[in-house]
Amino acid sequence: MKYIRLVRHAKSAEGKIGDSDHDRPLAERGERDGPVMQAWLASQANPIEWVWASSAVRAQSTAEFVANASSANLVTENSLYLASPDTIVDVIRSTPPSVESVAIVAHNPGLTYATNLLGPESITDNLVTFGVAMFAYENDWASLTPGHCHFVSLNTPKTI
Repeated sequence: MKYIRLVRHAKSAEGKIGDSDHDRPLAERGERDGPVMQAWLASQANPIEWVWASSAVRAQSTAEFVANASSANLVTENSLYLASPDTIVDVIRSTPPSVESVAIVAHNPGLTYATNLLGPESITDNLVTFGVAMFAYENDWASLTPGHCHFVSLNTPKTI
């Protein structure tokens, strides 16, 4: 069995006029949620081995919390910045075959759409900041097909 966790970046700071969206850091709430979610992820079965992360500052900061929960390999994937669900699925497909548990740290709306496409039915209207949607998959990464994953759980900083 393979495991997929779709993780929306933690709460980010408001952008300032002239600042790049890509460079927005985590907000105070995002910094508070990080250690809480890291500890929760560390306590879960099927620890994350590989983390694909958007290159945005807020996603990189979140991905560090996710990767540090289980000493996972953290890989920056530029195509995950504001990615479509198809791009998210393509990135998951490129996960090394030996990896059993992967996480994607990226952005909405793509992550919410991907969350609703992986399993056989819709899961949420909005994957909230630092929300973690987990799925199980019974085949190899390269053959990942939307609609064929088993929904396992949806957790957020407010629900753990």
